[in-house]
Amino acid sequence: MRHVIALDVGGTGMKAALAGPGGELLHQARRATGRERGPEAVVAGILDFAAELRAYGADRFGEPAGAAGVAVPGIVDAERGVAVYAANLGWRDVPLRTLLGERLGSIPVALGHDVRTGGLAEGRIGAGQGADRFLFVPLGTGIAGAIGIDGRVEAGAHGFAGEIGHIVVRPGGTPCPCGQRGCLERFASASAVSQAWAEACGDPGADAADCAKAVESGDARALAVWRDAVDALADGLVTALTLLDPRVLIIGGGLAEAGETLFSPLRDAVRRRVTFQKLPEIVPAALGDTAGCLGAGLMAWDLLDTAAATATAATAPPASPAATAATPPEVTT
Repeated sequence: MRHVIALDVGGTGMKAALAGPGGELLHQARRATGRERGPEAVVAGILDFAAELRAYGADRFGEPAGAAGVAVPGIVDAERGVAVYAANLGWRDVPLRTLLGERLGSIPVALGHDVRTGGLAEGRIGAGQGADRFLFVPLGTGIAGAIGIDGRVEAGAHGFAGEIGHIVVRPGGTPCPCGQRGCLERFASASAVSQAWAEACGDPGADAADCAKAVESGDARALAVWRDAVDALADGLVTALTLLDPRVLIIGGGLAEAGETLFSPLRDAVRRRVTFQKLPEIVPAALGDTAGCLGAGLMAWDLLDTAAATATAATAPPASPAATAATPPEVTT
């Protein structure tokens, strides 16, 4: 059975799968990233994991994987297949596409940014399915975005498209590691809400999920923290939808697990802020933590589809001279 390898590399764990032609996950596996052992060990672990998946697929399905897709965090040069930088993994300029291709028997390999890869899956087979324009925004440790256009995700001229978390929503506000002050992710990410709630309730171990529960119980301190986060998020999202005009706005990540505790006030806050803009449908992500793997699989199948189309075009017989000759203009006297 034809299949591809899909890998989603995170800061603490790796999720992997063998994906069938319809994007279905035929086999899934997980293991620790092992970042505490250093970046070289992380890369070695990725290569070993991929090789094990290839061997499993060949044994289980009677043939090796035809391609591989890999999603990684940080700065990614997808065109060159290089993982440029990831602070949480400690690597710089890792030629992952080349390394994986060599380890996996020279099969084609696609490398993508983790959020854009997850957005690709949400757009094609998840919450954005059928929408010609979507914006996927996961609210996790930070905030990023994937800009979906006609079934693909826009990376931008330099690979930085979609960095909505660094829209300044509170000028002069909390410093951000990016060098700016008042960035969206300093106020509306799951980690920002966790920090704000821990300070408000006096419990250093409290997190965003605890804050959401306190909001549901009517705690005034939690309501204030939640309102500040929702207002900041709405400000950032309205800036994004003004620029991008998405048909669907997909919210994912840990904070979205609060369900309507988040979505009800967020929809109201966005609605109050729009003037001439068209209000998009605001929906929760549908694929959960499998989005990265599913997207990596889709990237791999895209490589095979492109290769097949190129091969077909190359072997097509040339058009006959009679068919391609231009019709001479009619001359009248």
